[in-house]
Amino acid sequence: MSQMLKALTRPSRRDLLKLTAGSGLLLTAAAAASNSKAQTKTKAHIVIAGAGAAGLAAANRLAKQLDGVKITLIDGRKRHLYQPGFTLIAAGLKPANYSVSSTREWMPSGAELIEEAVAEFDPEGNKVITQSGKAIAYDYLLVTTGLMLDFDAIEGFEKSLIGKDGIGAVYAGPEEAEATWREMDRFTDKGGVGLFYRPATGMKCAGAPLKYTFLTDDRARRKGTRGKIEVHYAAHNNGFFGVPIVNEKLRMLFADRGVKPVFNHVLKAIDPGKKICTFATPDGDKVMPYDFTNVIPPMRAPDAVLNSPLPIHPGDMAKGGWVDVDKYNLRHNRFKNVWAVGDVAGVPKGKTAASVKWQVPVAVDHIIADIEGKTSDEVYNGYTSCPLITKIGRAMLIEFDYNNNLVPSFPGVIAPLEELWISWLMKEIALKATYLAMVRGRA
Repeated sequence: MSQMLKALTRPSRRDLLKLTAGSGLLLTAAAAASNSKAQTKTKAHIVIAGAGAAGLAAANRLAKQLDGVKITLIDGRKRHLYQPGFTLIAAGLKPANYSVSSTREWMPSGAELIEEAVAEFDPEGNKVITQSGKAIAYDYLLVTTGLMLDFDAIEGFEKSLIGKDGIGAVYAGPEEAEATWREMDRFTDKGGVGLFYRPATGMKCAGAPLKYTFLTDDRARRKGTRGKIEVHYAAHNNGFFGVPIVNEKLRMLFADRGVKPVFNHVLKAIDPGKKICTFATPDGDKVMPYDFTNVIPPMRAPDAVLNSPLPIHPGDMAKGGWVDVDKYNLRHNRFKNVWAVGDVAGVPKGKTAASVKWQVPVAVDHIIADIEGKTSDEVYNGYTSCPLITKIGRAMLIEFDYNNNLVPSFPGVIAPLEELWISWLMKEIALKATYLAMVRGRA
């Protein structure tokens, strides 16, 4: 793939489609190599709590590598949502249905899907209880529930407000992202104050609040209305991004684009009538006005996980209810037949689809090794990727690990801190193909 990228100084869409096709061939070849290994025979019952990207990717990998295994996925959501597409929908670049498919179409052959949520985890008894009261016993448990958007923690906010009077919420879902676009479009026509921020909790795709700030700025510039709007960004701590070198780049970009930052501001309330947001700060509550805002709530583990024996206790990450796993092998630190992958895993990095792509093979390898009575040396190093959009047609491909080291996939070809068209097209076109290959257990 590196040679293909080196040939693209300013690639056309046709070039990128060739790149995507080439990526697909590589993924198919890798999958074929993986599937060429002899399957492990087992009668084990593996329960996967959550059928989002992580759960489906793990189920498909396990089904390919285990002969005779019983796999049960438990999830009440009938729709599968391609969440990396929400920002594109909220920028007016894709329709809401761009991110929507059905959970069942990604299920591996022979696996069972129970279409209800897990209500209770009983790791001491090796079982989970569904919302209808059904007890499901397991030999191995993989927790892939994702996280909960805690909109109720924001005083004055209701989801019915999304798409009205300058209120958006990109994270809430594809339809809500589309409603957010309509409000952003009106705002960049009319003018006023755009107010952006992120919660102080762990969150999925921490770059998304920054992307949408840049996209709003760019939409106004394209319309010739940038002089009619102010763009404010309220950072939850002393910076914009956890990787120092990326944080400095963002500081420079905000200064260049005229984005006005404040620091150590955490949203606690919104007043839709007065169009003000209230933030908790070290100096007490502060009020900031808005004409358009993208509401991003605190995020935490779902109630069933939060109220179970699975979360971290005690520690800095205990408050969110994240599952207490070893950050390198994703195995539970106390219940040795339990793993967690994706947003709900209690690791210091890695609440992105790109992280799932790297976490799932590690967890699966350790589960299979355990079934075989062996050990695995596979390690997750904290890899996280953020195609950080800075304007329509430009993005920075930020990839980093637990140590905040930049770990570019194409060193010398795609500079991570440069705003590049190829990075944008990888987000707009190539990423979804890779994501779907991952869900199928092929990447």
